[in-house]
Amino acid sequence: MNTTRQSVKSKFDENAASYDHQRRKLIPCFDDFYSIPVSIINSKTKTPSVLDIGAGTGLFSFFLKEKYPDAHLTLIDLSEKMIDVSKERFSHYQDIRYIVADYTDYRFEEKFDIIISSLSIHHLSDEEKRELYDKIFFLLNEDGMFINADQVLGNTPFIESLYKNDWKNKIEKSGLSKQEIEAANDRTTLDKMATLKDQLGWLKESGFQDVDCIYKYFNFVILFGRKN
Repeated sequence: MNTTRQSVKSKFDENAASYDHQRRKLIPCFDDFYSIPVSIINSKTKTPSVLDIGAGTGLFSFFLKEKYPDAHLTLIDLSEKMIDVSKERFSHYQDIRYIVADYTDYRFEEKFDIIISSLSIHHLSDEEKRELYDKIFFLLNEDGMFINADQVLGNTPFIESLYKNDWKNKIEKSGLSKQEIEAANDRTTLDKMATLKDQLGWLKESGFQDVDCIYKYFNFVILFGRKN
């Protein structure tokens, strides 16, 4: 595991227990951020196979599971402590597979109908993002879809400063403690965000059809692509 990935693992290990409690306060658009991607997920079967990459505590998968109770989920994340929270969240389900590993180099032996990700891919370098999008395209079944709820870099330094200032102002008024805010700011040092334009282009280059940003709130975005 490279140094950057180890740093990400360590930071999220440290914050696993409080991660979910802070989500609504750290994501100003929380309700849209999770409800909109789930609303556009459309499966031809009641039992779709779903891969959640960088699954963390399983929050995105939890909302998807509400829509498709019989979905077969595979959750993969670097942080064992985050996966432990996922296991607790889904303790009453028997059809969920958990993998503690680096999804960029993990070798999956099956393909999936739906691949989702939330607030994870922005920790990768640009080249790693492009390689991952190729991998995701390969791992999807025909007519499969990929949805990435993530953060992007502003198109210009000025726009990026607007994004950062808006987020900073909102979390300072969110009710989080000073220590929680400092920890959140510390985690942003691990970010390697790319612009929305670049990522839409990379998805198209990987072969995805109907590529779009279906939602945007400052730097919080929901990206969509389909394997035709």
